[in-house]
Amino acid sequence: MRIIRVSQLLLTVALVFAGKLSAQNAVTIRVGHFPNVTHVQALVAHALSRQGKGWFEERLGAGTKIDWFVYNAGPSAMEAIFANSIDLTYVGPSPAINAYAKSRGEEIRIVSGAANGGAALVVSGDSALKSAADFRRKKIATPQLGNTQDVSCRAWLAAGGLKITQLGGDAQVLPTQNADQLAMFQQKKIDGVWTVEPWVSRLEMEAGGKVLVEETDSPTTVLVSSVKFLGANREMVKKFVEAHRALTDWIAKNSAEAQKLVVAELAEETKAKMAAELIEHSWRRIVLTNDLRREVLEKFVANAKAAGFLRDVPDLARLIENP
Repeated sequence: MRIIRVSQLLLTVALVFAGKLSAQNAVTIRVGHFPNVTHVQALVAHALSRQGKGWFEERLGAGTKIDWFVYNAGPSAMEAIFANSIDLTYVGPSPAINAYAKSRGEEIRIVSGAANGGAALVVSGDSALKSAADFRRKKIATPQLGNTQDVSCRAWLAAGGLKITQLGGDAQVLPTQNADQLAMFQQKKIDGVWTVEPWVSRLEMEAGGKVLVEETDSPTTVLVSSVKFLGANREMVKKFVEAHRALTDWIAKNSAEAQKLVVAELAEETKAKMAAELIEHSWRRIVLTNDLRREVLEKFVANAKAAGFLRDVPDLARLIENP
């Protein structure tokens, strides 16, 4: 019979205890994003998580795990926040503002900027459409009802003198998943698409589209936290935001490597290979930024009101919060 020394026994007990303690201290953060180049920080971080080199995991401390959730567009991500299915998400400004208004300012906080630009209205290369008024009795696809591009599209049409409702009006806005927009555009089932990169570039490069309206300076992506998660984990959210900002800087300085990670991650998420040239083309339209000003968000509030999504909006003073 083997005799176990007391020291060995104590070491074994200590290791078991340490393992249990580590498991108890392990933290999982649930983060949402979309398979769009405008969500480049999330795409790069998600790709690194798959490789076991997690950007956020390494900077938030031992035992931290990031669970990534992929959505087609903002309203779905906001519903997940409301349902307590995710804690943080990369999302467009309009769904964040809509969710803020819907919860009377109680459930949503924007904790950082992420990207500007990368959104556009694309029409056929031979199209004679030049202004909003020209879209009378025409069809435009957007990623999802109430998402940032959907709201921008409806507000632009309304500003051009067209009557637009959620179900129709003088022009028809068709919420359509990004992956389906390309085929519909090629088949001439729609007259235009208001979407984001890489889908804008795909419409140009694969379907002969041309950009009619480009949102160059407008925020496309922000980082949002649920109020519940922020309140219970403020220090953790602070570290996450710091890591996000460091990642923004890293991507800006290492665009070639970042683009390779984006190509790989989009292939995983969309189950379709996207050429490196396509991502490089998309990259030129996007400006990475950690900054976001309240005044800029007021434009999105005006657009949402013009599009009929908002009537009464709480003061935006609490929407942006630096943890």
